[in-house]
Amino acid sequence: MTDLVLHENVSGPRGERVLVRRSARRRRTVSITRREGDLVIAIPATFSGRQERDWVGRMVDQLVAKEAKNSPRRRSDGALEEMAREVSQKHLDGRARPASVTWSTRQNQRWGSCTPADGTIRLSHQLQDMPDYVVRAVMMHELAHLLVPGHGSEFQALMVRYPHAEKAQGFLDGVSFAKNLPSGGIDEGPAEQEDPPDRADRAGQADPPGQAL
Repeated sequence: MTDLVLHENVSGPRGERVLVRRSARRRRTVSITRREGDLVIAIPATFSGRQERDWVGRMVDQLVAKEAKNSPRRRSDGALEEMAREVSQKHLDGRARPASVTWSTRQNQRWGSCTPADGTIRLSHQLQDMPDYVVRAVMMHELAHLLVPGHGSEFQALMVRYPHAEKAQGFLDGVSFAKNLPSGGIDEGPAEQEDPPDRADRAGQADPPGQAL
């Protein structure tokens, strides 16, 4: 059996479709490859449905860990702007168009912030070494705020378009727990110190502290 079957309950680290191919030639080995923007996982044709689900999840997690390990340790502001374009195009129909996207060393209470009035987005430098899907989740959150203020039903309807939002929230909660700090939503990061007053953050700030995803 060589047909590709969509695995609907799992997606790749960048929201890619996960396609499963059952192969009569395989006995025990499982592989994962990228093909035309999709992830293709080849498994033995004899695998049960449960084995398929287990191995699909395992292979995607391994890919995420591998790519996070091999990615540059520091992303530039330019890389963030490119990520913003990708996330907006893939999950928001390209409607969210920030004027600027930058790293901020002043974001010690929040993972990210957005000022809809001038279209600026800032992500905390503490995200620099975190997995790609986590950074993209925070980016998605701030991009959604360019379209919808607050965290009501319309905002949540946009956020569910990003398949790794809950997983990313769990990762960030784990970071806070490891540092023995209160866990917060994607709006809120480790509260190591009070952020310095920032006029831009006060005027049109979309992400008040303590709001969960």
